[in-house]
Amino acid sequence: MDNAIYASLTRQSGLMREMRAIANNIANANTTGFRREGVLFSEYMVSLRSGGETLAMANIRGRMVDLSQGAMQATGSSHDLAIDGDGFFMVQTPEGNRLTRAGAFATNAEGEIVNPDGHPLLDDGQAPIAVPPGTRSLGIAEDGTISADGTPIGRVGVFESPDPADLRHVAGTLFEAPEDPETAEEAKVRQGFLEESNVEPVAEIARMIEVQRAYELGQSFLDQEDKRIRQAITSLTR
Repeated sequence: MDNAIYASLTRQSGLMREMRAIANNIANANTTGFRREGVLFSEYMVSLRSGGETLAMANIRGRMVDLSQGAMQATGSSHDLAIDGDGFFMVQTPEGNRLTRAGAFATNAEGEIVNPDGHPLLDDGQAPIAVPPGTRSLGIAEDGTISADGTPIGRVGVFESPDPADLRHVAGTLFEAPEDPETAEEAKVRQGFLEESNVEPVAEIARMIEVQRAYELGQSFLDQEDKRIRQAITSLTR
């Protein structure tokens, strides 16, 4: 296959993956606690057999998670929580502990504070938080301390990854928790608030148009190369 086609195909593949990331961002523009994602491109050099020459191709190096703060929305619910600053809540799932910025919680039949999927919210010791039966007032301070009718019962855990570049998105608003997460000491917990998605729909749509045009340009080049090769084969076989 012609080297130009190899280079174009790797570029097209990368643009397609970026388009999927943008589409996912737009679809979650109104999802509480969602973090915008992008892709990182790098140049991939391939050595050619003849003359010591190299061929440069585009390569997807990985995904980038935008950790910028989303807007705070007041809800007035005692179980709704938002983080002001860096860090994530941690929830317990069947697949292991997960990090999330989505703070819409409730209390289940066992008294545990859980998210909409039923995953328990964890405290600073990575244990589920349970509210005593009959609690009339639930208060959560900025440092995460939980009080039931004025009596402290625990502290909401706020964690962060030692290296933000290692965050791996697994589903929805959940990220895989590192083995040794660090406590986000500077973060503040806001009770009665939810953090909105940090996606800017207008910027994402503008980027989608740019990627689509770049993809169409690449496809046009591939079509022309295919036509050129077909014409060359036809000429040689006459």
